Amino acid sequence: MTKIVKASEFKAKCLGLMEGIAQTGEPLIVTKRGKALVRVIPDRAGEKIAFGVLKGRIKIKGDIISPIDVEWKALT
Repeated sequence: MTKIVKASEFKAKCLGLMEGIAQTGEPLIVTKRGKALVRVIPDRAGEKIAFGVLKGRIKIKGDIISPIDVEWKALT
């Protein structure tokens, strides 16, 4: 569940709130006059992402672009 705090509370407790966000990983929404103003999220720069993990490990054998000579009956 996302925690919601008023801007005045965020200003007074900024460092403590940021520490909590970093530890729990849960975002924080700061409001001003009842309207959401900003969302504070943890930095995940150290996490590994899956994009590109197989680069250089997969080899394409043959032509994968040109059409094949087999008729498909996918909609029947």
